[in-house]
Amino acid sequence: MLTIYGVYRSRAARVYWTAEELGIAFTSVPVIQAKRLANPLAPDAPINTLSREFIAINPMARIPSIKDGELVMHESLAINLYLVRKHGGPISGKTVEEDGLLTMWTIWALAELEPHTVRIVVTYDNEHENTEAGKATIDVACRSMKRPLAVLEKHLANKEWIVGDRFTVADLNVAEVLRYGQTEQALFDAHPKVNAWLKRCQSRPAYLAMQAIRSKEPV
Repeated sequence: MLTIYGVYRSRAARVYWTAEELGIAFTSVPVIQAKRLANPLAPDAPINTLSREFIAINPMARIPSIKDGELVMHESLAINLYLVRKHGGPISGKTVEEDGLLTMWTIWALAELEPHTVRIVVTYDNEHENTEAGKATIDVACRSMKRPLAVLEKHLANKEWIVGDRFTVADLNVAEVLRYGQTEQALFDAHPKVNAWLKRCQSRPAYLAMQAIRSKEPV
């Protein structure tokens, strides 16, 4: 059985969403981020990214990771591509060409969007969004996202989904990268096709199921 290491309030959310979309059974091991603990190495500390048992899984001390049979994988977006290729179904590629596009858009999101969306979410996590430095960081991140969002806006001009005629893992991966920047509503209002597409992605039953569990975890 597939084992997913990581809490829902982390990039592991992407993997849990994918597992829900695929309808596959999995075991969840709730490894939390060490930075959230006063002493992550204390004998009574919950399993976290610095725990010896998790370091044995991922020596980089980051979540998520998975174990699927003898295979161990890290990096959330790569995990998602692996899972859809293994299990198939409508969110996977139907052809080699589609499979290539799923990979292309996933790498595009990682390279062109995530550096900026992460800066936004970290600013809020650190409660700096109302400071001058925090506002400046968010402003730079939003300006840096305008070109890639314009590209995505044009791509979605006459279609509902990124690849093919259906929701795929490309939509899921890009949507999850963009979720970190959704506090900046004006940025999305300026790109109405992207905004509508993101709402379609986040109205899916599998996404709502993932978020229902995520909402029960401590902030």
